[in-house]
Amino acid sequence: MRHGVKKAKLQRPASHRKALLANQACSLINHGRITTTLAKAKALRPFAEKLITMGKDGSLHARRRALAILPQPRTVKKLFDEVAAATKDRQGGYTRIVKLGARKTDSAPMALIEIIDLPHAATEKAAPATTTASANTLPETPAATESTPTPAAEDSAQA
Repeated sequence: MRHGVKKAKLQRPASHRKALLANQACSLINHGRITTTLAKAKALRPFAEKLITMGKDGSLHARRRALAILPQPRTVKKLFDEVAAATKDRQGGYTRIVKLGARKTDSAPMALIEIIDLPHAATEKAAPATTTASANTLPETPAATESTPTPAAEDSAQA
């Protein structure tokens, strides 16, 4: 019997469900927000919030527990360094679920789940892309144009 068990099964065996939630938590930590079905977002929320609380603890034991749960060590480092620092003043409720409507193909209800205090990667990626494009198109300096004389300039210099 399932008395007192509040965990959603998501129509998967336990090992598949555990791997699914761990991979989605990694994506959420790495990107700041992900789009998934509403049922998966609701199942991911308590899983991710427990990980963020673990990250705020910051102890070696908490880091090893997170490494046992999450499959990517770089994600654990980001959890403990960036996400924990961004959510240090919040006592809970680190994630937000926004309903997006039905998916066109199968009408599954979709949702966006995001970490509230984390600056989102979509806005961070757009800003450096414009600055690097403008840095590559620097105007030529006068010294560079004088060092390579054109044939017309050579003829006028000889006359």
